[in-house]
Amino acid sequence: MARVTVEDCILQVPNRFDLVLLAAQRARAISRGEELTVDRDNDKNPVIALREIADQTVELDGLKEDIVKSLLRAPEPEPVEEEVIDLIATDENIFGVMDVNEESAAEAGMQVEDMSGDDLEAAIAAELGGRR
Repeated sequence: MARVTVEDCILQVPNRFDLVLLAAQRARAISRGEELTVDRDNDKNPVIALREIADQTVELDGLKEDIVKSLLRAPEPEPVEEEVIDLIATDENIFGVMDVNEESAAEAGMQVEDMSGDDLEAAIAAELGGRR
């Protein structure tokens, strides 16, 4: 960046850190497509932002408000009642997909509902062992 441009900006914004924040915000706004208030003269967006600040063609208060808005975090929206109902666990097989253990037991002719987890695993292991 041209030293002359920065020296001109210091007259408007004495704090160099604030100047960097304001110029960066304006450069991002220019990148998003906002109107230029000075001629481009084959300069890049940060230099244009500094020239605009030096020439007082942009409002510094508006840039400060944009910085604050960009740093704010919006609160997460509360789920709608229907979404809450969808989040409640159900015992139904709503996707139509069987568990692998249930499928293997059904092929073996066993009733899955009547068995505990350990009994089911033992029955499946015995069935698979008998097939090999």
